[in-house]
Amino acid sequence: MLRYLTAGESHGPQLTAIVDGLPAGIKLDVESINGDLARRQQGYGRGGRMKIERDRVEIMSGVRFGETLGSPITLVVKNRDWENWQDRMSAFGKPTGDKVTAVRPGHADLNGVLKYDRRDARDILERSSARETTMRVAVGGVCKEFLRAVGIEIGSRVTMIGGETTVEKMHEAIDDAKSKGDTLGGTFEVTVKGAPIGLGSHVQWDRRLDGRLAEAVMSIQAIKGVEIGAGFRCAELPGSQVHDEIFFEGDRIVRETNRAGGLEGGMTNGEEIMIRAVMKPIPTLMKPLRTIDIDSKMAVSASKERSDTCAVEAASVVGEAMVATVMASAVLEKFGGDCLTDILKSMRAYEERLDKF
Repeated sequence: MLRYLTAGESHGPQLTAIVDGLPAGIKLDVESINGDLARRQQGYGRGGRMKIERDRVEIMSGVRFGETLGSPITLVVKNRDWENWQDRMSAFGKPTGDKVTAVRPGHADLNGVLKYDRRDARDILERSSARETTMRVAVGGVCKEFLRAVGIEIGSRVTMIGGETTVEKMHEAIDDAKSKGDTLGGTFEVTVKGAPIGLGSHVQWDRRLDGRLAEAVMSIQAIKGVEIGAGFRCAELPGSQVHDEIFFEGDRIVRETNRAGGLEGGMTNGEEIMIRAVMKPIPTLMKPLRTIDIDSKMAVSASKERSDTCAVEAASVVGEAMVATVMASAVLEKFGGDCLTDILKSMRAYEERLDKF
C-alpha cells in the first residue's frame, strides 16, 4: 500500500512528508523533483510569497546513493520566510502578533475556527493555505520517478483562465483583475500516457480508479469541479456520440475516439487518461469582500494575506502530483512487489498474457 502524510504550516520552519510503500530500486532525480517544485511557484499572476521562497527538497531517509530502499522516504522543504515569522508562529511561549478575526469568505477561516474552537483564524489558515501543496508536489515528484520507470508519463496544461483560452488574453484578464484588487480562476487538464489496461477495478466503489482520481484532484485547494474525458458534455450528447467504438487493427484492439478519457468501468482501458479540473478564484482579495469579525461581532472587510491574483498554472502542477500518487498506488496494487525488478517482471508477464488474448 502506498501512503503518505504531510505536515507543516505556511509560515512554520519547514514542510515535511513521509512516503511509505514505494518499492526498492527506483532511481530518484532530485533535480527533476525540484523542477516540479519550481513550476509550482511560477505562473502569470503569482504573488509576493513566491519571490521569497525557493523551494528545494531535502531527502532525509529511505534513499541511498540515489535509489529508494523500500523503507519510508522523508522529504523536507524549508520555509525561508520562517525567519520573519518565528515570534508569531513559535510552537511555545506567549502569543504575539495581531489575531486574524475578519474571516475570509470562500476560505477555511470561519468553518475552521468554529470546528476547532479557535479565536484566531491564523490557527486555521496556516495549514489550510495552498502552501501545503508544496509537499504534495514533492511526493508526486517521487511517484513520477516510479511511474517513468514503468513507462507511464504525466503532464498538464492550463486550458482557460477567466473565460479566456489564449495565453495573451489570459494574461490580459489577470492584469485587469489585479488592477481591480480581484482574482481569477480557470481550468486545467492532466494527462496520463502509457498506463496499462486494467488498473483499478469495477468490483467495489472505493477501488474504482476514476473515483480515486477525482477525489485526489478535488482535494486540491480551490478546486470546485472535476471531469474525466468528455465529462459534463456527456449530459448533452446521445450515446452514439459519447461511447468509444472498439475495432481490431490486425491483432490489436483499437479505438478511434477517446471520449471516456482512458477509463471505463472504474478501470484504465489503455487509452490516454484525461482529467480536467475547475479552480475557483482565490478567496483572498486585495479589495476585500464583506464579512464578520469573530471577536467584535461587527460587519467588516475580510482580512488580507499576501496572495496571488491567479494560481491556475500552479494548481495544474499540483494536479499532476495528485494524479501521480493515485496512479503509482494503482500500479503497486495491480503488480505488487517490494522491488522495481519484481514489479517490471510482473508487468511483462501481464502484457504477454494480454497479447495472447
